Amino acid sequence: MRYGLVGAGMMGVEHINNLAITPGAVVTALADPTRGSLDWAKNALKDRADGVAVFDDAAALAASGLCDAVIVASPNHTHRDVLVPLFDAGLHILCEKPVATRIEDARWIVDRAAQNDKVFWTAMEYRFMPPAAEFIAEIKGGRIGKLQMLSIREHRFPFLSKVADWNRFSRNTGGTMVEKCCHFFDLMRLITGAEAVRVYCSGAMDVNHLDEDYAGERPDIIDNSYTTVDFDNGVRAMLDLSMFADGAENQEEIAAVGDQARLEVLIPEGAIVYSPRVGFMNPKAVERRLVEVDEAALNAGSHHGSTFYEHQKFNAAVRGAGPVEVTAHDGLMAVAIGAAAEISAREHRVVEMAELGV
Repeated sequence: MRYGLVGAGMMGVEHINNLAITPGAVVTALADPTRGSLDWAKNALKDRADGVAVFDDAAALAASGLCDAVIVASPNHTHRDVLVPLFDAGLHILCEKPVATRIEDARWIVDRAAQNDKVFWTAMEYRFMPPAAEFIAEIKGGRIGKLQMLSIREHRFPFLSKVADWNRFSRNTGGTMVEKCCHFFDLMRLITGAEAVRVYCSGAMDVNHLDEDYAGERPDIIDNSYTTVDFDNGVRAMLDLSMFADGAENQEEIAAVGDQARLEVLIPEGAIVYSPRVGFMNPKAVERRLVEVDEAALNAGSHHGSTFYEHQKFNAAVRGAGPVEVTAHDGLMAVAIGAAAEISAREHRVVEMAELGV
């Protein structure tokens, strides 16, 4: 299967590394206007780089006829423009999150994907981390009874430097709650099996990027927040985000509480912790186990092996051997919750999803 890549920066290179260990995957084309990023991608391709065509933009790549599928890993705000020629060329597409920075652009992508008989897959890597995937399967299987509460904590490092520092400004990223947290809002929808009704977010930029200046302009991206989401089935979910907690032992901690038990997953530790209800003052009955992740998958990226597992599923979907697990609609809904959280944080109010038309 011939892959093209639009956007050859940090995430693009992670995709290249994972395609290198995906059976039958061959990278045939790269598109990026930045020479440094292209050089980085060629270095990642190693001895396979000589046979790869290089283009300045997505339109030229789409017209080349060299690809069966294309991975979009360009900056968030470019996705809609990049996708136009890819849709027109009838290519299978894996588009990095967030699928767009604005709800209206995400709706356009949903409409175009529906008109195309090819696979469109929104890249939501966190679904495919093996410990998270097992955690979700156990909740769906009823191990905690009826889910009532879901909490997600990500305590991590600040945003990394990107080409032209595009990720320092909400106009390019959609804002932290869209750019970073769409992953977690997607997990909330997946785990609850429901849609968001209202969102309240308290957040600000308090620590990171305060001394940065770009031609007289200061970054405007949230670096910490608490977000509460009410879902239409009565489940409530909470996200606790800190972008200045890089010393945390576990970057992600997710806890689901049902009427019969509590279940946690800790990443990168890989632990799943099951705590059934035992009644007041009775001995605890906690069960703890570790979920192993393939070493090659772990070494191929920075998302706890998930990019590798996602690629196997995307590849299968393109070949007609599996379903599309993360649709354009999923991408839209994650962006919409993130957009609601951005509004809420900046206007200090509850945002009803109906206000946004979703």
